[in-house]
Amino acid sequence: MSFKNFLSILRARWRLAASIFAMVVLFTIVINLMLPKQYIATATVVVDARADPVVGTVNPDQLASSYLATQVDIASSDIVAERVVKALNLDQVPEFQNQWRQSTKGRGDLKTWLASNLHKRLIVTPSRDSSVISIAVNWPNAAAAAALANAFARAYIDTTVDLKVEPEKQYASWFDKRSVEMHSDLEAKQRVLSEFQQATGITATDQRLDIENTRLAELSTQLSAIQEQRQESQSHQRQLQSHDDTAPEALQSPLIANLKADLALVEAKLKHEEVNLGKNHPEYQTTEAEAVSLRQRIDLEIAKIAESAGNVTQINVRRESDVRAALEEQKQKVLELKRQRDQLDVLQSDVVNAQKNLDTVTQRLAQSSLESQLQQTNVLLLTSASEPLQPVSPRVALNLVLGLFLGVLLGSTAALFLEMARPRVRNADDLMQLLSVPLLGRVRSGRLLAGRTAGTIGGLMPRSSETASGP
Repeated sequence: MSFKNFLSILRARWRLAASIFAMVVLFTIVINLMLPKQYIATATVVVDARADPVVGTVNPDQLASSYLATQVDIASSDIVAERVVKALNLDQVPEFQNQWRQSTKGRGDLKTWLASNLHKRLIVTPSRDSSVISIAVNWPNAAAAAALANAFARAYIDTTVDLKVEPEKQYASWFDKRSVEMHSDLEAKQRVLSEFQQATGITATDQRLDIENTRLAELSTQLSAIQEQRQESQSHQRQLQSHDDTAPEALQSPLIANLKADLALVEAKLKHEEVNLGKNHPEYQTTEAEAVSLRQRIDLEIAKIAESAGNVTQINVRRESDVRAALEEQKQKVLELKRQRDQLDVLQSDVVNAQKNLDTVTQRLAQSSLESQLQQTNVLLLTSASEPLQPVSPRVALNLVLGLFLGVLLGSTAALFLEMARPRVRNADDLMQLLSVPLLGRVRSGRLLAGRTAGTIGGLMPRSSETASGP
């Protein structure tokens, strides 16, 4: 179909097309008048990544790319909408109560239903290149839209505060319980340490172990000296018991020296008498008996000295035994003191560790308690929502343009469909298309077609001044 045919169809059926166009435009106008006006109010908040005022450092999560998306999800959550319902007392509005009864027939919770419906009208949009979040509310009333947008912004900020404070409150409660337990544990360990010190008499600055170690060294030195003395006395005793007159004790004895001198004189006299008198002479025998007596006396004195040396040896042996026993006792005492000292060190270490743990928990408790009392957050209100001056819907101009376009389209389409259902011959092109034969001529006036088509009227030529020859 050519554009010329299309125009001819519209001219022929203009009333139908105009009627449909008028109806569509009228319907568009009515819809624009009937649709309630919708207003969008927007409040903006900024998520600041400044250092935490308590910790003094920046939270690494605030620097992550997903942090802003998390904040958007929090602002869009149902808990924020429930805060808005509670803050504005929307559950006390009779209109909302009636809508809830009609919608749910009184089933469920009114606040939850209101929060769900408010959530549907909430639009949270993050900025592409910054940390600003837009919180918009679509509502039929401009003032209500602004109030709801501001309420959502405040509820979102309060929610971020709660999300930061509530875990710290739980931490503070847990650390408080742990601090009580650790304080009791510290007191118990201090009590055990004190009882141990009282029972053993050992203090942190006690010097008894050093004194006992010195005493042990002295006893060891004494034992070594006594052992030397005992060995020396035993050696002299053995020499004296063998009647060795060359022993130092025998050589140092004046009596033995005198007896030896007398014996030497007697023996010299005895040799002289043996030469001059003979062994059987009474003087020789008397002198020999005197020499024997002197030797017996020398042996007796050596025996006495040997006995005295034996007594000294026994005394040294007893002293050695006593010193050895004292040394063993001192060793046990030193070992016991070392054991007690080690046990004391363990108890003191337990007390020190318990004190460190208590200090750490106390410090963390103070920090958690301080953070749980904070009412500040890194989300700040940037701009408050104001009443919008113009509604965002319905868009009258856009709807009218669409209605005009749709009216023209539907009117033209209806005319074309009606033409296809009941076709008409309006020009030579329609006739050629209808009969599927070439056109030989036509009368300009259009009253009578003068001419014939090939195969129907043969031999006649049209008398009209305008002729057309076929193939």
